[in-house]
Amino acid sequence: MALLEVKDLYVSFSTMDGVVQAVRGVSFSVDRGQTLGIVGESGSGKSVATQTVTGLTRGAKISGQALFEGKDLLTMTQKELRSVRGAKIGMIFQDPLSSLHPYYRIGWQIVEMIHAHEPGTPKAKARARAVDLLRLVGIPQPERRIDDYPHQFSGGMRQRAMIAMAMSLNPVLLIADEPTTALDVTVQAQVLRVIERLQTEFGTAVILITHDLGVIAEVADDVVVMYAGAAMESGARDEIFYEYHHPYTEGLLRSLPAYGEERERLRPIPGQPPSLIRLPSGCPFHPRCPYVFDRCRSETPPLDPTWGGPGHRSACWLPHTKAEREAVRDRVIGEAVPS
Repeated sequence: MALLEVKDLYVSFSTMDGVVQAVRGVSFSVDRGQTLGIVGESGSGKSVATQTVTGLTRGAKISGQALFEGKDLLTMTQKELRSVRGAKIGMIFQDPLSSLHPYYRIGWQIVEMIHAHEPGTPKAKARARAVDLLRLVGIPQPERRIDDYPHQFSGGMRQRAMIAMAMSLNPVLLIADEPTTALDVTVQAQVLRVIERLQTEFGTAVILITHDLGVIAEVADDVVVMYAGAAMESGARDEIFYEYHHPYTEGLLRSLPAYGEERERLRPIPGQPPSLIRLPSGCPFHPRCPYVFDRCRSETPPLDPTWGGPGHRSACWLPHTKAEREAVRDRVIGEAVPS
């Protein structure tokens, strides 16, 4: 059994305008030492899915399973979840400036995290551990910087401090929600190296949520592509990048900048993601899809196996054999699926 196995997860919120169907039937799993990338546009349900797993979407209507070490997180009490969050599942949120308390020193916050789960730890020992963690994530002069406030750290250093806090109790699973957003490319690479180093040293499983396919290409083992609250395609990283099937995955990849001789105008996906209150009938991507036909507008496709490896699945009515899919793409767009 995988370390974390999410099965058929549904999450919805009641609002004045209607029911927001934030996550619809999403399934994924991650093993120890592996990195799962969850990618998609803003509002696709990436963060809600993982926050629900850790009990952070109060007031939502939830169904499905989230088996962590064989126990269902979705049926745990708040007390049971508090014993898991931090100790076994660490979390890095998108904006470290709002996640770190501005009134307290960085070191105090890490020590408080340790004391919350290990109340018998002496203060000096917890502080020494906090210094070691800051050194591990690359904070210079950690013995001095441990007494700084969050506003005295740069964006990249705050993100590293968040990683140190998340890793303070050696969790077996780390959920990183857009950890490199708003960071420049150099700092982004440094943060990713820190996460990879910690993963190598401690065997931690990582769920990396992002809209940046470059980050996914660099660090993920497996990938789930989400759109309008549902999984459109899933599989190993190389399958998603080189053997993709779903038109949404194709659109994401074709919208990336290219360099050198491949440079050309960007090819954005036309239109906008649908409202999660008023989803279109059939495939949610059909209003923006260049391959759309009648069945797409009336029937929702299941996430079925395609020509890649055993875990490669796509929720699309296009042919699930490579030769037929290439023929359709060549007819509609004028070029075959790259191999």
